[in-house]
Amino acid sequence: MGRSPLKRLRQLAAVWIFILAGVSVLSGVLSGCGNRQSASADTAATDTAHMRHPLPDTLRVATLYSPGSYFIYRDQKMGYDYDMVSRLCRDRHMVLKLEVAPTLSAAIEMLDSGRVDLLAYEVPVTAEYKERVVPCGPENITSQVLVQPKVSRRGGAQPAITDVTELAGREVTVEKDSKYYHRLVNLNDEIGGGIIIRQVDPDSIITEDLIDLVSTDSIGLTVVDSDIARINQTYFPNLDITLEVSFPQRSRWAVSPSNAWLGDSIDVWIGQEKPRMEQATLLKRYFEISKNSGLGVGVEFTFKDGKASPYDDLFRRYGPKLGRDWRILAAIGFVESQFDPSVVSWAGARGMMQIMPSTARAYGVSPDRLVDNETSVATAVKVLQALDKVFAPKVKNPDERLKFIIAAYNSGHAHILDAIELARKYGYDPTVWDGNVATAMMLKSKPEYYNDPVVRYGYFRGRETFEFVRRVTAFYEKARRSVKP
Repeated sequence: MGRSPLKRLRQLAAVWIFILAGVSVLSGVLSGCGNRQSASADTAATDTAHMRHPLPDTLRVATLYSPGSYFIYRDQKMGYDYDMVSRLCRDRHMVLKLEVAPTLSAAIEMLDSGRVDLLAYEVPVTAEYKERVVPCGPENITSQVLVQPKVSRRGGAQPAITDVTELAGREVTVEKDSKYYHRLVNLNDEIGGGIIIRQVDPDSIITEDLIDLVSTDSIGLTVVDSDIARINQTYFPNLDITLEVSFPQRSRWAVSPSNAWLGDSIDVWIGQEKPRMEQATLLKRYFEISKNSGLGVGVEFTFKDGKASPYDDLFRRYGPKLGRDWRILAAIGFVESQFDPSVVSWAGARGMMQIMPSTARAYGVSPDRLVDNETSVATAVKVLQALDKVFAPKVKNPDERLKFIIAAYNSGHAHILDAIELARKYGYDPTVWDGNVATAMMLKSKPEYYNDPVVRYGYFRGRETFEFVRRVTAFYEKARRSVKP
């Protein structure tokens, strides 16, 4: 007798249940592998992408000068976005060709024209750019935040503001007609009024200056983007930047729609474990680690027993090689490290005299040897001698030239050369540091000046170099009065 239709249906159902269960198990295994972002899955995805669109031998990248994305420090290229894209090129065996655009709109035009393949800069993920770029790579989420001192003494002790409604009756200073001003105007409407909004001309003062003024209690409050606030908090740890006053804003790198496949490849790369770990390290380097270790901030030296340092004998031996008073070496050593050979700065400078690893290698010294004080001092003397040769044709007075040399020791000679040209162009004396080239150096944090045609090396936070020269020369003058030659 043949099987009944009902029995046959039951048998077929059992077979299908078995098949579906197997598919479900297999799917779960595959899903688990995907969630773990295993190296094999990443490699497979990358290989598939390469089969469709092989990565170029040279990656043409645009970026912008900024304290977070790209800048030059001690003659070394640095910045979060620069370091990340450098690692992308290293991992994918591409040569990095970098171009710096003056503005974001100019950088996007470079994408549109095919002049570059990638914009390694935080492009807002908004409708404004939706038709022109495809977001990819590292994601950055920012918001505008209130910058206030952790402890304010303006007009008596002021409690910290923990809610935007508490801004009523308080003065907030921002750049004139900036996005921060417009956000405060809207926020004022949202809370029913009462915020005292003070605008300042960006030609005379910029956001970084306002943050500095808040840190010294010269003004009460300001508003900036959270990533800018985080960078500046590494210089001014007395600031509170926890209160958000706007909605979050996403930003990412960008490629053109015609190169969407490149964005896919970059997304595969950033999803891997190694780039993720390196990204975490770079975020800490640029946005968390204190930048004050090389300024001797809050540290005083007493010149006990008529000594400039614990290493006076060492500095005395190397002073003649420098051709200058040995006490200037002691002054640099104090401000750089407070005579601590174990110090490693946020930028990677090492040893008592804070020599960059790349600089050490240029003078035939292994960076690992910089913890040795004599090696550190000997290398510093070579650096100072080289800087003396750079500035001798430009600044004839040896005492005045010393300030230029000290400044270049801190920033790298490139930015000092830029400052000299800015000084010459804008009517300052290019052969005098105080009130002249020092002033021009401070201008290099403003876009209209670091994008000036006479400037070759872009953005720089000149206030740190200004402070470095001041502290070194102050220590040196005290040492001259207190310590025998």
